[in-house]
This record gives sequence, C-alpha cells and structure tokens, in this order.
Amino acid sequence: MKIDLTETTSSKINQALVSARRAAGSPAVGMVLTLVVVTDEENAYDALKAAGDSSREHPSRIIAVIKRASRSPRSRRDARLDAEVRVGSDSGSGETIVLRLHGELANHAQSVVLPLLLPDAPVVVWWPEGAPEDPAKDPLGALAQRRITDAYSAEHPSAELAVRAQSYTPGDTDLSWTRITPWRSMLAAALDQKPVEVVSATVEGESENPSCELLAMWLADRLNVPVERTQSQGPGLTAVRMQTKGGTIVLDRPDGSLATLSMEGQPNRAVALKRRETAELLAEELRRLDPDNTYASAVKFGVDRLTGAAESGPAEAAKPATAGTASAAPAAAKKTAAKKTAAK
Repeated sequence: MKIDLTETTSSKINQALVSARRAAGSPAVGMVLTLVVVTDEENAYDALKAAGDSSREHPSRIIAVIKRASRSPRSRRDARLDAEVRVGSDSGSGETIVLRLHGELANHAQSVVLPLLLPDAPVVVWWPEGAPEDPAKDPLGALAQRRITDAYSAEHPSAELAVRAQSYTPGDTDLSWTRITPWRSMLAAALDQKPVEVVSATVEGESENPSCELLAMWLADRLNVPVERTQSQGPGLTAVRMQTKGGTIVLDRPDGSLATLSMEGQPNRAVALKRRETAELLAEELRRLDPDNTYASAVKFGVDRLTGAAESGPAEAAKPATAGTASAAPAAAKKTAAKKTAAK
C-alpha cells in the first residue's frame, strides 16, 4: 500500500502510517529498529531496495531522506516536505517513509526525522554515498546508535579511510569492512587449524578497493608483521598470502566467487567466497548494534600510512599502496625512525 503526501508535515505522515497499518490489517507495530537512509534521487531506488531486502531479516521502519537541491535563490528559500508512505508488500517486512526535503528544509532534516523514529528502538543511519566527514557530529548521525558509511563509493576510496579513522566514534562502521568478514573468518580459521608463526603477509586486489586496504591493516594490526599491498585486475580482493615458519598459507579467489585455500602439507580446499550484495552487507551490520572495536583498531592502524601519502598531494592520497610498498608494521616503523635519527 502506498500513500503520497504533498506539502505535508511529520504529524500527517504519522497519521498516514496508522491509517495504512489499519487498512493492511496490522495495526500493531512489530519492528525492531529505525533505519534512516540518507541518499539522493539517483541512488534512492537501489538504496531502498537494499534496505527493504535487509528488513526481511530485521523488520524495521525505513526512513529515506532525499534532499532536493533548488536551482534558484527564491526556491531555496521555500521549504516544502513531500512524502511517500509504504506499508505491506511494498516495503519488505516493515514500513518505508520516503521524505523529499525542498529548499531550506533540507538543512534541517533531523527536525523532520525525529518525530518519525520508533519509540524506544535503536536508530541506525546509513549513507550509501556522500557520507559526512564526521558521521557522529552530523545532525542525523547524532540521532543514531550505529552509523554506516561506504568508503567504496567515495571518489578516492583509500584516502577516505584516513577520514574515517580521524573521525571515528564508537558506533561507526563501513561496508568496506563488512565485505571482508568472510575473508577474515577463513584466515583466522586457517591459523586455528595450523598454529604457526606468521612472519609476513601480502594482500592482492583492485587498486580502488578500500576493502583490500582494510584487510591489510587488520592483518598488520593483529599479527604485528609487515603486510605488503599489491594490485591485481580484480574483481575486488583476489588473494591473501601469509608467509609462516611452517610454509605459505594462500587464500586465492581469482573469479570473485570460488576461492582455494592452500596450506603446507594439506590438500587444497575449495571455499565459497562469493561477492555479496548490499542487502546482505546491511543485514550483517544490523545484527549487532554495539561498537565494533576490531574495525576501530584496524582503520586507525592505517592512519599514519595514508596520511603520509596525503602529504605528497591529493593524487597520491587517492592511490593505494602499490607492489613493493609494505604497510608500516610497528617493528618496521621503529627501524625507519632509527635510520632517520642516525642520518641527522
């Protein structure tokens, strides 16, 4: 069921929701959270589809905030709110409210969204693209317990990770991190099966894929070893190689679907590592609403390296580490500092 409202208010939208639920035969509210999606007209369809699909696992009230840019100074002064209310099969297993904010109202989205939040329920804000530099200080982000960004949609994905590290607040996360959950699980399981000391690692993947950078940072942070970041044609992450004192552990996925796990003294094993849709990534993030300390540690580990690249210019900041460039593990950083001191 769909209800279109023109030049409306938050109060009228709430009334329309109650009427729609009664008409659909489900007057009770059985949703577990509010998901606020901040997007634009170009990306609204894909974002709402992903949010609706994820709501089948997490019944939620989805509020899409679309800010309509005005072309003339006069129209920018005119504030208007248009809304679309969807209940039933048109909105997954919850409710969907599409808000279009015109004129000056676009700068006060939080005042429109606040009365529409589910009472006594967690709030999650998701920016499919165009996330603010500091999500926690954004007026909409300040309403949420969890804030989801996506560095992959940024113009310079690798440089975006430095921004995420500098502004990190407990509750922040990024879908680039969510994409590597299966990889982290497989690598951790491989080391559990064969407890050996890792001396170095290599992460191979596309040049403009921040998930590759995050995986390299996570390995360097957790294992305290130098990690080399090399480039490939993709798709996405293609391989991880860990050099150990007992041989090499390789997780290779050349086609973006099926991977091969190779370990010294064991037969090769096929592993399903299919690239996941946005709805699956979003559903995973909605399963936990507590701060992700592992993500925080990983993204902050890479701040110094990414900042060092930024010092040589914006173009360099946009480039991830190429073949032969190792991420700065603590031991390597100490050696570099010692050399600089000796040279003075």
